[in-house]
Amino acid sequence: MPMAELGGDPVRNTALVVGGAGVIGRNLVGHLSALPDWDVVALSRRSPDFVSRAQFISVDLLDPEQARDRLSGLTGVTHIFYAGLDGGLAASNTQRNLALLRNAVDVVEPLAPHLRRIVLMQGGKAYGRHIRGFKTPAKESDPRHMPPNFYYDQEDYLRALQIGRAWSWSALRPESVLGFSAGNPLNLLNLIGVYAAVSKELGLPLVYPGSRLSYHTLMQVTDADLLARAQVWAATSPHAANEAFNVTNGDAFRFEQIWPRFADFFGMKLGQPLHIPLTAFMADKAPVWDRIVAKHGLRQQSYDSMAAWEFGDFTFHSDWDVLFSDGKRMRAGFTETLDSEERFLELFQVLRDENVIPRA
Repeated sequence: MPMAELGGDPVRNTALVVGGAGVIGRNLVGHLSALPDWDVVALSRRSPDFVSRAQFISVDLLDPEQARDRLSGLTGVTHIFYAGLDGGLAASNTQRNLALLRNAVDVVEPLAPHLRRIVLMQGGKAYGRHIRGFKTPAKESDPRHMPPNFYYDQEDYLRALQIGRAWSWSALRPESVLGFSAGNPLNLLNLIGVYAAVSKELGLPLVYPGSRLSYHTLMQVTDADLLARAQVWAATSPHAANEAFNVTNGDAFRFEQIWPRFADFFGMKLGQPLHIPLTAFMADKAPVWDRIVAKHGLRQQSYDSMAAWEFGDFTFHSDWDVLFSDGKRMRAGFTETLDSEERFLELFQVLRDENVIPRA
């Protein structure tokens, strides 16, 4: 991978990963740390639970004074990767999410003469994924929906700031990112793993807990490792400058096709789909989870940090196809795809290997 250049002289790539402890940021930090020609600085509110050669800075980016104090030495940054989030599923939380981005960029951008690109993480909410029945397949050229939507505010901020600057921006739009990350409840992988473990502990079959329509609709996910590679591509390819790209695994599936495979993996009987509001029915299951952790000697993580059940209710009640077009990023040069069904099973095994869910 080429180094950035400034005035014809090579400059070592230095990544600033905003949100370095989340599922997207964690996997990006791991990927960049394995590349010999990148230095990595990561920002997060909580301490990382993994070993990395990246420099971690603990900072609350909602505090502009703290941001100025703790980021003032980042003069060598060449690429900013933004994967911060405040407020979970709500697209209307515009003020705080814009502040997270601005309080980082407003400090670092004037200090970093070598800055070449800012990669903004977006997602399906750019198309109204959180609103029922958005247009599919969603394309980057689709019009915006009625605001508020913090993705729009963040992108507009970067577009305006970039005018007259030497650096450029890029935006990536994944869907339901799958990857290993401890303490990140907005993670479908962890959520299904915990739901299956609790169901099995209670002697229940593995029941799809959503609507019957969503059991049969087309769905997509994005592997976190694939997304990390896409982010590096978006940060370095001239074809990605000042453009937005969908990034999914490049295929689609229906839960009716893969749920039986989940049951087989967890060693459970397959139940019939049944509408189970997870937010309500899983609210009292912390003691069951604690019992599972003790019985199987799992790593100590709080029940609330393992799964956001409202996220599960949202995902399992998508009564319309959730389908993004990956054509634009493939035509621009990032052509990698993965088999989503196989990745689910491989990543469930990672959860077992990392002692997050029971082995049997």
